[in-house]
Amino acid sequence: MKNTGVICLNKQENISSFLAVKKLSRLLGVKKAGHTGTLDPMATGVLVVMLGSCTRFIDFLPESDKSYRASVLLGKKTDTLDITGTVLEEKIVNVSENEIKRVCQEFLGETMQIPPMYSAIQKDGVRLYDLARKGIEIEREPRKINIKEISVQDFDGTSFTLDVTCSAGTYIRSLASDIGEKLGTGACLTSLCRTKANGFSLDCSLTLEDAEEHLKAGDIDSFIIPIEEALAFYEPVAVSAPQSVRFHNGGSLSLDRIHNKFENKLYRVFSPENVFLGLGEADTESGILKPKRVYIPSE
Repeated sequence: MKNTGVICLNKQENISSFLAVKKLSRLLGVKKAGHTGTLDPMATGVLVVMLGSCTRFIDFLPESDKSYRASVLLGKKTDTLDITGTVLEEKIVNVSENEIKRVCQEFLGETMQIPPMYSAIQKDGVRLYDLARKGIEIEREPRKINIKEISVQDFDGTSFTLDVTCSAGTYIRSLASDIGEKLGTGACLTSLCRTKANGFSLDCSLTLEDAEEHLKAGDIDSFIIPIEEALAFYEPVAVSAPQSVRFHNGGSLSLDRIHNKFENKLYRVFSPENVFLGLGEADTESGILKPKRVYIPSE
């Protein structure tokens, strides 16, 4: 089995992202593993996991839009903004599906959102959810988010399904709560599934049970994506054999000696044999390609 690469996990409910990754790495026999975009224990769906030496590139996966499918319950407000929290208020629901759709459309585009207290955001080195569990609520700065797509389905009089495509950093719990406020009913989440993240979708994601079955069947490697493919967002550039050695050792390369038209951005760097060497940052003013992150497969 490959000991390095990227694998998409379909995180199950009632488990933290940290524990899910720990179980996966133990199952695969990989010592190092890390993930992007933490999911709440209640949430399921796409959790992108970096294995082995690929963890060095965890901060370089593109922050693409994310998509979610959520179940929203109207008429109930909780302290966590989801069904797991303490109920703060209950109201009778008397709205139509068209009213819900109209209100949801008001959230399209760029808006400001106040992050929930039950979140992993840090204040003076302390997670907000740790403060919230102690009954402490602090003022949070609104953050700019962008709702690209939003749609409502399956309304049954009190609950509905919400499909959202949004910018990274958007809290769907807060969005559902804000929709409930505008409707005058209050609202909380009863389930949440992330269907797309970092360019990966639920279709290519495995549950822990799936991963165990494919490991036993001997075909788990087909689900482990090489790091150079996961970083396909960055343009490729090929360097010579001597340049490959220099780059791998952390040395900068002269742009004039590389047959490529450069801009001030990151590039995937490959050897003449098409072996991935890492990410290089081009600086057209100084005329160099500086190693940003070197790939060391045996790490």
